Amino acid sequence: MSAGEQIALFLDMMAAERGASANTLDAYRRDLDDVAARLAGRGCALSEAATSDLETVLADLREDGLSAATAARRLSAMKRFYKFLLVEGLRQDNPAGHLRGPKQARSLPKILSEADVDGLFTAAARLDGAAGARTRALMELLYAGGLRVSELVSLPLSAFIRAEQCISITGKGGRERLVPLTEAALDAVEDYRLLRDQHLPSDVNKRRKAERFLFPSRTAKAGHITRERFAQILRELTLAAGMDPAKVSPHVLRHAFATHLLANGADLRAVQLLLGHADVSTTQIYTHVLDERLKQIVETAHPLARKT
Repeated sequence: MSAGEQIALFLDMMAAERGASANTLDAYRRDLDDVAARLAGRGCALSEAATSDLETVLADLREDGLSAATAARRLSAMKRFYKFLLVEGLRQDNPAGHLRGPKQARSLPKILSEADVDGLFTAAARLDGAAGARTRALMELLYAGGLRVSELVSLPLSAFIRAEQCISITGKGGRERLVPLTEAALDAVEDYRLLRDQHLPSDVNKRRKAERFLFPSRTAKAGHITRERFAQILRELTLAAGMDPAKVSPHVLRHAFATHLLANGADLRAVQLLLGHADVSTTQIYTHVLDERLKQIVETAHPLARKT
């Protein structure tokens, strides 16, 4: 069995048993393809690699100047892949089992201030027509719900539970969560839907497909707007707000959602549930962000700090 066939089997397992998303599967495929290519360059097959061979791959990554985060991701993919081969009886050991990746300095997520977010919403309020209504609905849902961009663009209409003022989200690993929405978000969605429904295609089949998603697309294969299209919309809005597009992204707004909640007294566990994090340790990074911001405030605003 070739390396490509084994990788395909592994990805099938990750999709079927772990509920891995398309983006996660693509990342595993790229990582394992890279490892296989590096091993092949040394005359070693992916399925037959020994621990020493994989150590050489990690050394090659360092020599190529790739980041510690990239090396750690490659190692994680190798560990999962060889564990799969072991469970399936395709190997008698896991050569990556005892390997350790480089230590990573955990970087703090980029966030926006509440004033920055207000600036984006002010710019969105100035937009006209159906496109403007769509932008406001996208922004309200992204920031009010702390959604991942993939969750946002693919929202089905069936996700909305108007009576309970929330939406049902299926996130990473197939985990479901209920996300409450603000009145402003619900109103923005309702305003957008009124305009959206006026522009649905007249063809019955096309109309039925478009009605599945809150943000349909006539050109995208999936039937809803793409992540790339939303990134373009957000970039245009950021420029209209007089801000640097390099500092604003869908994930930065998700970070802002979490940090602003915690700064205003929200419980860490509650924020974990809203974000759909499997482990609260992932959510705790936002408390470090607040600590850093407080430290910066003291260093720049405290009278004694200014004298030093």
